[in-house]
Amino acid sequence: MTDKEKTRVAVGIYGQTYTIVGTETSNHVRHVASLVDERMREISKRNPYLDSTKIAVLTAVNSVHDYLKLEETVQQLEEEVKKLKG
Repeated sequence: MTDKEKTRVAVGIYGQTYTIVGTETSNHVRHVASLVDERMREISKRNPYLDSTKIAVLTAVNSVHDYLKLEETVQQLEEEVKKLKG
């Protein structure tokens, strides 16, 4: 896929249908959507009194937290590799 090619993919997330437009493959977009849906359902199961907006915000907060922790781990590993290379 070239830089300018865009795909449109309809996905279901937490009972709603969204059309995602982007340059990633449709399989990638569906995978991302399924992970978001799964996380929203997990949060809802643990907090059944929350509305969908709050569930979405908690999903975003948890996802960014996970991203930052992974980013930190990558940075630490890169520093270790740099030390090992001398």
